This record gives sequence, C-alpha cells and structure tokens, in this order.
Amino acid sequence: MKLNTQQLQDLTVQVRRDILRMVHAVNSGHPGGSLGCAEFLVCLYQNLMERKDTFEMDGIGEDLFFLSNGHISPVFYSVLARSGYFPVEELKTFRKLNSRLQGHPTTHEGLPGVRIASGSLGQGMSVGIGAAQAKKLNSDNHIVYTLHGDGELQEGQNWEAIMYASAKKVDNLISTIDLNGKQIDGSTDEVLPMGSIRAKFEAFGWDVLDIEKGNDIDAVLSGMKDAKSRTGKGKPVCVLLHTEMGNGVDFMMYTHAWHGKAPSNDQLELALQQNILEELSDY
Repeated sequence: MKLNTQQLQDLTVQVRRDILRMVHAVNSGHPGGSLGCAEFLVCLYQNLMERKDTFEMDGIGEDLFFLSNGHISPVFYSVLARSGYFPVEELKTFRKLNSRLQGHPTTHEGLPGVRIASGSLGQGMSVGIGAAQAKKLNSDNHIVYTLHGDGELQEGQNWEAIMYASAKKVDNLISTIDLNGKQIDGSTDEVLPMGSIRAKFEAFGWDVLDIEKGNDIDAVLSGMKDAKSRTGKGKPVCVLLHTEMGNGVDFMMYTHAWHGKAPSNDQLELALQQNILEELSDY
C-alpha cells in the first residue's frame, strides 16, 4: 500500500534518525549525502516503485533500483529495512565486522534489496543500462531506476554508458542525479567544474527534467511521476534532483564538511532533537 504525503514525511524523519544513529554508533560513514537523499528514497520505495513483497535477485516482474553512489549506504539500508526487506533491528550492525551492512553495499552477504556491490563510483549507470536491456529482452515492462552523485559524474565511465543508453534507445531507464553541488573535498565547481549537466545529458540524447525542490515530498512525487510518464518514448530519462547535503540537520547543511564525518555525542543529540516524531520507532 502506498503511503500518503504525511506518512512519507514522518518516515523520512525516522530515516534521518536512523542515519544519524548508525553513523554515530561506529564513528564512521557518510551522513551528508544520505540525509540529502532521504526524501527521494523514501518516496521511491514507499510510493513510486512497483516491487514484490519478497526479494528475488533476478528482479523479473518488478521495478529495480541500483544505488551507484554506494557511500550513502546509511539511507539505503534504513529505507530497505523500513520497507520490509530485513529487520530494522539489524541496522545496529552497520559497519561492524561480519555484518551484512557494510560501509558500501555488497552482495556476497546476501542482504535482501541489494543487487550489486557499489561504491566504486561511476559503475552504476552501466549496471542499470544492462538491467534495463535485460527487461526489454524478457518482455518485462518495468522500469529500472538508478541514483548517482553529481561529483560521481566526474568519472569517465559514466559518459560512455550515457552515450550508449541513448544510442540503443534504453527508454525504460530513469537515472537520477543527486545535484547537491558538493563532494568530499569541496564544491563540485571547486574540485572539477562540469558546466551544465542538463546540457550534457541532452547533448547525449537523453530526456532531462529537474526537480528543483529535491527535499520536498510533493515535489519528488510529482517530478518522478513526470519522469515515469516519459519512459517508453525512445530516450532514457535523466532526473536532476536538486538537494541539500545534510538536509534536516541545521549544522550539517550548506557545507561539504559532513560528507563523510560522524557526529559527536552532543552533535547527535542536537541533530535528533531537530528530527522528532510523536511515535518514534528507533531500533
């Protein structure tokens, strides 16, 4: 059953709490991008994707999602757990030895919901295209979704794949770019300016749309439904999702500093106080 806007907003707050507590517990991880993509992934799994009740690795007969920027695993794990793929209690094991919830998602531990090992940036686009073509070969009329960081687009493999997708008319693919303008060493413009990402994707033959308020539930739902309506028309679809790194925690926003840094005890308490629900379900 799809969640309504208020339920999605409440779940997003709970996911933010999960992210903060997971990273703090092991003093390791990537809270910034995870917080920025919370609304998107909550909407995707709880409202937008057609998915089965049980996890099957082949993904036949359902929409698929591939996380390319695997370092934002905290938000991915939280959303998967709270979407029923594995027990929420298992979030306690994040980044611990022998855990299925490694710093970057892996497949050898058999964690439900994870179809590829990711975190080596630049590879997710290629995987998503392959999965989308497999669906076409299997006459499976479902969509493949992928998520990428904007800094990740500095990896060259992306552009080979982007060129290939349009040339082969992979029009059952929706690739979303987390356009927060920040990466580990600073702003994307400071590290390696990429110019207009929209113009680049359009030049490579993609249909491109913007979600200007990428941290707003209604805007994400509306924009992604628009993206879905554009599939099946001969072009892959690119969504430019304008987000704020560290969204929902005032001292983590508007800076790249929290790309890969854990909060202290006092910072955790302050951040959690900014994300309160009437009915909490912390693990």
